[in-house]
Amino acid sequence: MAVDRLLPTPEAADLLALTREIADKELAPRASDHEAAGTYPEGLFATLGHAGLLGLAYPEEYGGGGQPYEVWLQVLEELAARWAAVAVATSVHTLACHPLSAFGTEAQKERWLPDMLSGGLVGGYSLSEPQAGSDAAALKCKAERTDEGYRITGTKAWITHGGKADFYALFARTAPGSRGVSCFLAPGATEGLSFGAPERKMGLQAVPTTSAYWDGATLEADRLIGEEGQGLQIAFSALDRGRLGIAACATGLAQAALDAAIDYAQQRSTFGRRIIDHQGLGFMLADMAAAVDAARATYLDAARRSDAGHPFSRQASVAKLVATDAAMKVTTDAVQVLGGYGYTMDFPVERYMREAKIMQIFEGTNQIQRLVISRSLAA
Repeated sequence: MAVDRLLPTPEAADLLALTREIADKELAPRASDHEAAGTYPEGLFATLGHAGLLGLAYPEEYGGGGQPYEVWLQVLEELAARWAAVAVATSVHTLACHPLSAFGTEAQKERWLPDMLSGGLVGGYSLSEPQAGSDAAALKCKAERTDEGYRITGTKAWITHGGKADFYALFARTAPGSRGVSCFLAPGATEGLSFGAPERKMGLQAVPTTSAYWDGATLEADRLIGEEGQGLQIAFSALDRGRLGIAACATGLAQAALDAAIDYAQQRSTFGRRIIDHQGLGFMLADMAAAVDAARATYLDAARRSDAGHPFSRQASVAKLVATDAAMKVTTDAVQVLGGYGYTMDFPVERYMREAKIMQIFEGTNQIQRLVISRSLAA
């Protein structure tokens, strides 16, 4: 079901129409087969890049789309409604571009950013470690200064697009303490960098999530983004936007589950009536629709604050919390609406339910989001 959106400009409406066309043609027909087989959609991100969908939120002077975040997130939602794994990887790519765009020098941006925004280079985000997920200050991966640049040693974890990405926004320790973490733009093909086998996940099978092993690999000095010790500031500034990306992905996934449930309820009949006309099930669908609309409203509120230059950290956490909890409930209820069929792989709702779970976990667990929100209230 096409969402009736309130968009800021006619250009934005045309962009959403283009996104739906591409998503219906390139994503929707391939999602189920790739997810079932766990195969990577080779060439798909280049297609999205050529259409201009990978750099929409970035400046036009570097090849981006110059679109407000409010519009970009709705594009991401449309992608997620067709294929959640691709939308999540697209969100991560956008997140990985942020350090260079926001903190890089003019020379660095001119050298790398156009290829990143056009999809010529697809990115991953390498912050987490086996012992450091939400606690980013506990990073142990080291970046030691040498005559050649920086020697990187350590293990990173939970990297979306791990082993497939052309570059990684890498966070490593250059000194002790919370101000000792630095950010690097690391090439994916670096001698001394290797990747583990893809994690065996509940969902999002088509895009790998891996660990990375840095065995004394060397990065040139100009791969440092920002100043030494500025890494956590860079990481946290990017994570607010990353949380909004996941909120948009979760909303798109919930919308897809709602659409599947409505379609089934309109076609299935019991006791001489369509099941959608039975009040008990109709009310369940109404609650699902309200949850999707509420999720969309929270991420749009945060995005509009960001676009206006206002603080939006608390609103980003609210959006991530509300949208991902909504996705978990709506996808679970969609399985219930379909009954026995919902539990089979013949219908997509069981996959939607599995995909929804991780959205309550990555980009900061929902328990962390509650911590962020509660601390803002106490400030």
